[in-house]
Amino acid sequence: MSQRHFNTAGPCRPEIHYMLPPERRLPEVRRLIDAEGYFVVHAPRQVGKTTALRALATALTEEGRYTSVVLSMERGAGFTDIGAAELAILDGWIDRTDVELPPELRPALWLAAAPGARIGRALKHWSMTSRRPLVVFLDEVDALRDQVLISVLRQLRDGHSSRPKGFPASLALIGMRDVRDYKVASGGSDRLGTASPFNIKVASITLRNFTADEVVELYAQHTADTGQVFTPGAMQRAFDLTQGQPWLVNALASVAVAVTPPPQPITVEEIDQARQTLIARQDTHLDSLSERLREQRVQAIIEPMLSGGTVPNVAEDDARYVEDLGLVRLTPTGGLAIANPIYAEVIPKVLARTPRRSLPDIGATWLHPDGTLDIDRLLTAFLSFWRQHGHPLMGSAPYTEVAAQLVFLAFLDRVANGGGNISREYALGTGRIDVMLEYGPPGRRAKFAFELKVHRDGRPDPMTDGLGQLDTYLARAGLETGWLIIFDQRSGLPPIEERVSVSESVTPGGRRVHVIRG
Repeated sequence: MSQRHFNTAGPCRPEIHYMLPPERRLPEVRRLIDAEGYFVVHAPRQVGKTTALRALATALTEEGRYTSVVLSMERGAGFTDIGAAELAILDGWIDRTDVELPPELRPALWLAAAPGARIGRALKHWSMTSRRPLVVFLDEVDALRDQVLISVLRQLRDGHSSRPKGFPASLALIGMRDVRDYKVASGGSDRLGTASPFNIKVASITLRNFTADEVVELYAQHTADTGQVFTPGAMQRAFDLTQGQPWLVNALASVAVAVTPPPQPITVEEIDQARQTLIARQDTHLDSLSERLREQRVQAIIEPMLSGGTVPNVAEDDARYVEDLGLVRLTPTGGLAIANPIYAEVIPKVLARTPRRSLPDIGATWLHPDGTLDIDRLLTAFLSFWRQHGHPLMGSAPYTEVAAQLVFLAFLDRVANGGGNISREYALGTGRIDVMLEYGPPGRRAKFAFELKVHRDGRPDPMTDGLGQLDTYLARAGLETGWLIIFDQRSGLPPIEERVSVSESVTPGGRRVHVIRG
């Protein structure tokens, strides 16, 4: 049995993890190094930045032309005092170089220097005493804050002109964000913006996701070790769900192979089940999205996407920032979309967490004795719930423009708990959220489709558009009935409990629809 596995925590190690050649996704870095460039490598968490740059540093050192190492700045993150932060960082550098470099290439003891000059003095002395030019990758730089961060960046800029004899020949900052988005609390702003003390950078590059072929290549390593194959459909499904996001690619496979012993193949069904497991489990990678979603710059873009509206006139830096975080991607036509289908499901689930926790106890009156779902009873239960609790619960939703939709999703999560799963689809400009509930025991699992629309001031009744859109959704799902829920957000209306109504309608394709207005 192979000792290697799919990695979902920390940098990859080739002896225990399946992994791709790390440098492949950073082809331009060697050119920047040979040109003595100072640059930035930024990408979301857990896409392989540290893995790739540690492998590159090892290769550069072993080739004999440079001394290269990845050094972490994270030990300085807990300090507001510049001098104390510098001492903690330099202690960490000694620990790392003792592990990564042979004795003859390690730095000597750091020379004493005044607070605010210790990082620069250390790099200067090491460069001057090194038998080779230094190439240094500074990881987790964006963990530093405020004056500590600014001091470090200024020391790097000050030493830049002394390279390669008196400062590293090439240096890179590694983090989640580009330099302009590093957090500070000075100058009336919460980030550096374009006036960065690191204006010596010649490039700012990111680490791309895996391609579909690379997903096949990675999964083939498991097959070679264990004999367990991923079917072509399973590998394509994994790529479609993740769009090549490295952590998700590894996590899907890790979950799938954990519950499917060799030689049984991994099929589309196993990948789909792994997807549901990841979404329900909310591992650290996915759970960390909640922190990002509450940032104002992120909300300004994600909220209209959830409502199916249009992104307002936000600053280009803000749109690029949300893209840099890995939450959205540019479509081939130049628009914005959620980065991958798994994130598209996790984001509303995370945002519905507070309303879900605020839900009252709801008895599962919609279940038959055999565990299947009675859609008519579910309709009755939802109407009762919405009349009584809809308005107060909307106040608990973090995104006010989609509060009603989030409360409905919280209710549906409660319904699905323990016996079903939910998928959600939404996109800019569509004016809707499509939701699919799958519920029931194996062999009797049923699908129920919902389309969520909002009626706003100054806009026409969305019912006609909603019936046409729901018709397309139902046809794609192979269903003949569905729900169209129209949340009426116009001003001057009676309370929710007085205006909820139910009617029947038919889509252009002849499919039966429950139309709920509230």
